[in-house]
Amino acid sequence: MVNVTGLSKSYGPQVIFDSVNFSINRGEKIGLVGRNGSGKTTLLRILTGLEEPDGGEINIPKGYVIKYLSQHIDFKEDTVLEEALGSLNIKDDGRDDTYKVKSVLFGLGFSQEDLVKPPKILSGGFQVRLNLAKILLSEPDLILLDEPTNYLDIVSVRWLTGFLRSWKREAIIITHDRTFMDGVITHTMGIHRKRIRKVEGPTEKLYQQIIQEEEVYEKTRINDERKIKEANAFIERFRAQATRAKAVQSRIKMLERMEKKDRLSEEARLDFEFNPADFSGKWVLEAQGVSFGFDKSSPPIIKGFTIAVRIGEKIGIIGKNGKGKTTLLNIIAGELSPDTGTIRYSQNTKIAYYGQPNINRLNPDKTVFEEILSVHPSHNINAARGLCGAMMFEGDRALKKVSVLSGGERSRLLLGKIIATPTNLLLLDEPDTHLDAESIDALIEAMENFPGTILFVTHNERILKAVARRLIVFDRDNVTVFPGPYEDFLEKIGWEDERGEEEEKKRGQATIETVKKTDKKELRRRKALIIEARSRVLKPIQGRISLLEEEIMGLEKSIEEDNETLIRATRTGNGQVISALHISIYRAKERIEALLDELDLLNKEYHRKASQFEREIEEIEGLLS
Repeated sequence: MVNVTGLSKSYGPQVIFDSVNFSINRGEKIGLVGRNGSGKTTLLRILTGLEEPDGGEINIPKGYVIKYLSQHIDFKEDTVLEEALGSLNIKDDGRDDTYKVKSVLFGLGFSQEDLVKPPKILSGGFQVRLNLAKILLSEPDLILLDEPTNYLDIVSVRWLTGFLRSWKREAIIITHDRTFMDGVITHTMGIHRKRIRKVEGPTEKLYQQIIQEEEVYEKTRINDERKIKEANAFIERFRAQATRAKAVQSRIKMLERMEKKDRLSEEARLDFEFNPADFSGKWVLEAQGVSFGFDKSSPPIIKGFTIAVRIGEKIGIIGKNGKGKTTLLNIIAGELSPDTGTIRYSQNTKIAYYGQPNINRLNPDKTVFEEILSVHPSHNINAARGLCGAMMFEGDRALKKVSVLSGGERSRLLLGKIIATPTNLLLLDEPDTHLDAESIDALIEAMENFPGTILFVTHNERILKAVARRLIVFDRDNVTVFPGPYEDFLEKIGWEDERGEEEEKKRGQATIETVKKTDKKELRRRKALIIEARSRVLKPIQGRISLLEEEIMGLEKSIEEDNETLIRATRTGNGQVISALHISIYRAKERIEALLDELDLLNKEYHRKASQFEREIEEIEGLLS
């Protein structure tokens, strides 16, 4: 357990949090929420010792290990696999180490070819993924993850959700993706008005509690103000009357006892609507046979893509990173030309394109206000000021130069420029990047209410489920159109990496159906192949099961020996030995728990696959008899 009491932190006159208390109990996975700038990252840095608090105490058990996912990159090994192997908390034999490491690296989107690459030549995004893999593999007591889904594609986010859901130790997670957060956490902790509160349950429970508490506070404040006003009026009216002296004194004492409640300040909130341009007709654009590749000597990343898009449609573009999602948006926006095929637009189509590269087109010497005014259709100063306020650049903040803006502020500014531009075809490339959870709520509402067409790329499943009614899917090196919402896609098709057993079963059944139409010689050959495949598939699983069972027995024996030593140390009062033995026993029990979970999964996998092979063999034997 980690206990924090009286924690305070300020930067100059800006108070981040003031005398806050909270605890992190065993097995808790905490979602840390709050507006951008509220101090979430600062709190994680204080817990790791990277920053000092101004006051308060942090009590961490002896031997308790905390690991923090930072953007700082420091690689020492020659290959990705060796770098990850070096982070393992417990060293087993080489095959076991490689098995565990590869499962995490593949889950985070690394390919087999990536494993032998030097870490330093990876892209920035994959370097951060490698840092994340190292933290997960080191199995600390507490992991602190600050925006772990940044640079992850949608498939890797889904894998990480499953991994963290089964994480047996403690975690604090900051993320703007509430679907990911709610899929992992056991508790929500919020930094709100310089205080910290923690509840058991998902983020919505905390938000609703805050709303209810502030409604009660505001009603109480208004009621108190009315009582104070009435009491002061009574005192002024009857102060000079001796017969009312006792009643006047009673009112004065009541006022002295009453604590004055200040009006709660308004929390800055992104609040906007996209600006729809008039459109007459039914079809916004049509792509026919579009293909594109950056390297003409390699297969194109987009091949034979065809779609017709109606006015008012909301289409999500989904898939792993590097498969062509942004490239497709660039082609539709006219920033790239297809190698083959055509894109035709309605003569009424007016495009507005939000993309991360577009942020770099902001003029660093201009102010926020000047950038908004430069694209406003009427160049109306008051309207531009109002839009700056809607983008959370109130008052003098609108006079800040682009060069000093944070990444999140630049994202909001680019959104503001798009809002100022009348459009009926919005192209949005990860518009949720740098936005906090509350701002994403405003973005979803604006997207849902926009009467025009939106094509958008996101890895945030909450946005996909709320907005998309059709999908463009990059999967299995193909790009296809799915005629329904995201939840239907997951139910009916799903991601290639997640299809697993069901897909194998279908393929095996289809093969047998084909074999039924052939002769017995072919059936015998097929049976031999299945028996060979059974051995090839089941033998490694059985080997891994045996290794786990051996390790569990070894750990149980170690615990038994440590308990005997602990009894002797207790008799002699050797505190140092007692402390070390407690930690050793605790670690061993935790390791056994993790191994038993893995063993359970492997046994289920073994029996599933064994049963499948047996069914196929029995069916062929039935055809042979």
